Amino acid sequence: MRIWVCESIHLFKCRNLSSESGYAFPGQRSACYSSDLLLRQYKRVRGESKQQKNSFSFQDIKPVYTIVFFEASQREFREYPDTYVHRFRQASDSGIKLELLQNFLFIPLDIFKANIHNKNISSKLEAWLAFLCMDEPEWIIRVIEAYPEFEAMYRQIYEMCLNVERMMEMFSKELQELDRNTVHYMIDEMQNEINRMGSELQQSKEELQQSKEELQQSKEELQQSKEELQQKDEELQKKDKLIKELMKRISDGKD
Repeated sequence: MRIWVCESIHLFKCRNLSSESGYAFPGQRSACYSSDLLLRQYKRVRGESKQQKNSFSFQDIKPVYTIVFFEASQREFREYPDTYVHRFRQASDSGIKLELLQNFLFIPLDIFKANIHNKNISSKLEAWLAFLCMDEPEWIIRVIEAYPEFEAMYRQIYEMCLNVERMMEMFSKELQELDRNTVHYMIDEMQNEINRMGSELQQSKEELQQSKEELQQSKEELQQSKEELQQKDEELQKKDKLIKELMKRISDGKD
């Protein structure tokens, strides 16, 4: 299974995000890839708006297309032997229209080959799919006869295969792009971690300040209690002194 995730920002940018392995759970995998790219786009657009000192708008977020090619289709796709393009998009059960951004295309190439067998190329889509998955000379001729513009791409691929140095240069550029994407991902993760630690530190400071305020309040209440106790003690001493004087007068009067 190959997954291409495409982000529509003026022009389509496509990146191969997975290897041929990993056929299990294509829906869940594709949703994760799509969500990841959508979040990356959100962070990038928001960052660019901040750098340019422009107000951020969610309208700046463009649709994301996840295209999944199967070389060997799964059981779910084999239940539709006459269909080799399956389009998915989010929709409401009430009929309300909202612009949701995630779109998916699942294309089982083996089912495409079975359907196109002994037929001529009749559409640009069929030409592109044949270009991607069929390298037999007869099919190359069929594609070029139907759409001559593909000849230049076939010739370029042929020359690239002959030129090992150019092939290595192409793979080197791809690896550089992957490294760059990995670095961006790591920077995003580190920034998220820094933000999380900053939030936790700020929360700890606020809790410490609250504890200090509560301690100060407790000290003030304790001091107030001491003053009240001292005041009551002084009043008791005065009353005790007054009782003694009265007792003395009573005693003197009897005498």
